[in-house]
Amino acid sequence: MSLFDSRPKFAVHVAQTDETYPCAGNESLLTGMVRLGRKGIPVGCVNGGCGVCKVRIVEGQIKALGPISRAHVTLDEENQGYTLACRVAPQTPVNLEVAGKLRKPFSKGRAESATASPSIQQQ
Repeated sequence: MSLFDSRPKFAVHVAQTDETYPCAGNESLLTGMVRLGRKGIPVGCVNGGCGVCKVRIVEGQIKALGPISRAHVTLDEENQGYTLACRVAPQTPVNLEVAGKLRKPFSKGRAESATASPSIQQQ
Protein backbone atom coordinates (compact mmCIF):
# COMPACT_ATOMS: atom_id res chain seq x y z
CA MET A 1 0.00 0.00 0.00
CA SER A 2 1.21 3.45 -0.83
CA LEU A 3 1.35 6.40 1.51
CA PHE A 4 -1.67 7.85 -0.30
CA ASP A 5 -3.71 4.65 -0.31
CA SER A 6 -7.39 5.61 -0.23
CA ARG A 7 -8.87 2.14 0.28
CA PRO A 8 -11.14 2.09 3.33
CA LYS A 9 -9.55 0.51 6.38
CA PHE A 10 -11.36 -1.13 9.24
CA ALA A 11 -10.24 -1.56 12.84
CA VAL A 12 -9.63 -5.21 13.72
CA HIS A 13 -9.50 -5.97 17.44
CA VAL A 14 -7.78 -9.09 18.82
CA ALA A 15 -9.54 -10.14 22.04
CA GLN A 16 -6.66 -12.04 23.62
CA THR A 17 -4.26 -9.08 23.64
CA ASP A 18 -6.61 -6.09 23.36
CA GLU A 19 -4.62 -4.98 20.27
CA THR A 20 -6.23 -3.26 17.31
CA TYR A 21 -4.82 -2.94 13.82
CA PRO A 22 -6.05 -1.38 10.56
CA CYS A 23 -6.99 -3.70 7.72
CA ALA A 24 -8.18 -2.76 4.22
CA GLY A 25 -11.43 -4.19 2.91
CA ASN A 26 -9.58 -6.15 0.24
CA GLU A 27 -6.73 -7.36 2.46
CA SER A 28 -6.77 -10.55 4.51
CA LEU A 29 -7.04 -10.34 8.29
CA LEU A 30 -3.80 -12.37 8.47
CA THR A 31 -1.86 -9.74 6.50
CA GLY A 32 -2.87 -7.15 9.08
CA MET A 33 -1.92 -9.43 11.97
CA VAL A 34 1.53 -9.91 10.51
CA ARG A 35 1.93 -6.12 10.39
CA LEU A 36 1.46 -6.05 14.18
CA GLY A 37 5.02 -7.33 14.32
CA ARG A 38 4.31 -10.13 16.79
CA LYS A 39 7.05 -12.70 16.97
CA GLY A 40 6.10 -16.28 16.33
CA ILE A 41 2.98 -15.76 14.23
CA PRO A 42 2.69 -19.00 12.30
CA VAL A 43 2.01 -18.21 8.68
CA GLY A 44 1.21 -21.37 6.81
CA CYS A 45 0.16 -21.81 3.21
CA VAL A 46 -1.72 -18.45 3.06
CA ASN A 47 -4.38 -19.94 0.78
CA GLY A 48 -6.79 -21.68 3.14
CA GLY A 49 -5.34 -25.17 3.00
CA CYS A 50 -3.44 -25.60 6.28
CA GLY A 51 -5.73 -24.13 8.98
CA VAL A 52 -2.93 -22.44 10.94
CA CYS A 53 -4.64 -19.02 10.96
CA LYS A 54 -8.02 -20.07 12.37
CA VAL A 55 -9.95 -17.29 14.12
CA ARG A 56 -13.47 -16.72 15.43
CA ILE A 57 -15.24 -13.56 14.36
CA VAL A 58 -17.00 -12.29 17.49
CA GLU A 59 -18.40 -9.14 15.91
CA GLY A 60 -18.31 -7.53 12.49
CA GLN A 61 -18.74 -8.45 8.85
CA ILE A 62 -16.19 -10.15 6.62
CA LYS A 63 -16.06 -11.22 2.99
CA ALA A 64 -14.42 -14.31 1.59
CA LEU A 65 -11.29 -13.83 -0.50
CA GLY A 66 -11.26 -17.47 -1.52
CA PRO A 67 -12.36 -20.96 -0.50
CA ILE A 68 -11.77 -22.37 2.98
CA SER A 69 -10.97 -26.04 3.42
CA ARG A 70 -13.71 -27.90 5.34
CA ALA A 71 -10.90 -30.00 6.82
CA HIS A 72 -10.00 -26.94 8.92
CA VAL A 73 -13.31 -25.09 9.35
CA THR A 74 -16.41 -27.25 9.35
CA LEU A 75 -19.80 -25.86 8.35
CA ASP A 76 -20.84 -26.00 12.03
CA GLU A 77 -17.72 -24.02 13.05
CA GLU A 78 -18.33 -21.50 10.28
CA ASN A 79 -21.87 -21.00 11.62
CA GLN A 80 -20.26 -20.26 15.02
CA GLY A 81 -18.06 -17.56 13.48
CA TYR A 82 -14.86 -19.53 12.80
CA THR A 83 -12.90 -18.86 9.63
CA LEU A 84 -9.32 -18.65 8.36
CA ALA A 85 -7.71 -15.21 8.65
CA CYS A 86 -5.84 -15.68 5.36
CA ARG A 87 -9.09 -16.10 3.39
CA VAL A 88 -11.28 -13.25 4.63
CA ALA A 89 -11.22 -9.44 4.61
CA PRO A 90 -13.11 -7.05 6.89
CA GLN A 91 -16.14 -5.15 5.60
CA THR A 92 -16.80 -3.40 8.92
CA PRO A 93 -14.78 -3.09 12.15
CA VAL A 94 -14.11 -6.62 13.42
CA ASN A 95 -13.58 -8.16 16.86
CA LEU A 96 -11.94 -11.57 16.71
CA GLU A 97 -10.50 -14.32 18.89
CA VAL A 98 -7.43 -16.15 17.69
CA ALA A 99 -7.83 -19.94 17.68
CA GLY A 100 -5.77 -22.97 16.74
CA LYS A 101 -2.02 -22.81 16.15
CA LEU A 102 -2.09 -19.04 15.76
CA ARG A 103 -3.31 -18.64 19.36
CA LYS A 104 0.09 -18.98 21.08
CA PRO A 105 1.64 -15.67 19.88
CA PHE A 106 -1.54 -13.89 20.97
CA SER A 107 -1.87 -15.54 24.39
CA LYS A 108 -2.14 -13.21 27.39
CA GLY A 109 -0.98 -15.95 29.74
CA ARG A 110 2.22 -15.56 31.66
CA ALA A 111 4.40 -18.24 33.10
CA GLU A 112 3.63 -18.90 36.72
CA SER A 113 6.44 -18.48 39.18
CA ALA A 114 7.62 -21.73 40.58
CA THR A 115 9.36 -22.48 43.84
CA ALA A 116 12.43 -24.67 43.56
CA SER A 117 12.16 -28.09 45.10
CA PRO A 118 13.89 -28.50 48.53
CA SER A 119 16.80 -30.42 46.98
CA ILE A 120 17.54 -27.57 44.61
CA GLN A 121 17.12 -24.88 47.28
CA GLN A 122 19.77 -26.50 49.47
CA GLN A 123 22.46 -26.47 46.80
